[in-house]
Amino acid sequence: MPIEHGHSPGEIAQRLSVSTRIGHLKDMVYGGIDGTVTTFAIVAGVEGAGLSQGVIVALGIANILADGFSMAASNYSGTKAELDDRRRNVQIEESHIENYRSGELEELRQILELRGLTGDVLDMATEAISQNKDKWIGLMLTDEYGLTREEPDPTRAAIATFAAFLAAGAIPLVPFVLGMPNAFTISTVATLVTFFLIGAAKSRWSLSKWWWSGGETLLIGALAAIIAYGVGSLFHPG
Repeated sequence: MPIEHGHSPGEIAQRLSVSTRIGHLKDMVYGGIDGTVTTFAIVAGVEGAGLSQGVIVALGIANILADGFSMAASNYSGTKAELDDRRRNVQIEESHIENYRSGELEELRQILELRGLTGDVLDMATEAISQNKDKWIGLMLTDEYGLTREEPDPTRAAIATFAAFLAAGAIPLVPFVLGMPNAFTISTVATLVTFFLIGAAKSRWSLSKWWWSGGETLLIGALAAIIAYGVGSLFHPG
């Protein structure tokens, strides 16, 4: 098994400092897949209905801008709600530590006990952590409420979603914007490749093989495209 990272004191300290930052992988994957799916769904639906390329471009651009902004705004609101809930729980814990310190100490002790500490080590750890209120509350947030160690950033989450949506969602439209011959065929191939590449890139942060993750995402996108084309073909004038 390959060594994923070094274990010198300096490497460990650097890795731990970076790992506490909130990442936006989920936001980017979510935005990229949704941008590709929804835009190509419009392309496939309009193509299936036999409408002009101008209609495809107009509806596609409208979708990228409007739906991308909607997704970013929704992600912002959802992440902001998580942040507000986190801060509410911080206030609750601060109040409990101030007014029910003995009970909170017992809660801290039991949390550390569940982590495997016992005896004198458990007592010393409980005492040491309780001397730093921020560290104490941080431990309560992760172990009692199941929250992350760091606060989420709603603005960055929204930007990551919107940027990924724009970048991936534009791919199905490029052949039509450039007026390429066989634009729908090229768009279909480019879109399927995009699905696969998003899935393959996603495997970097999972246990799945790159080809499996890419194929899984490709299948999801292909099914969405088939459904959209099928619905559009129901309204084909010929």
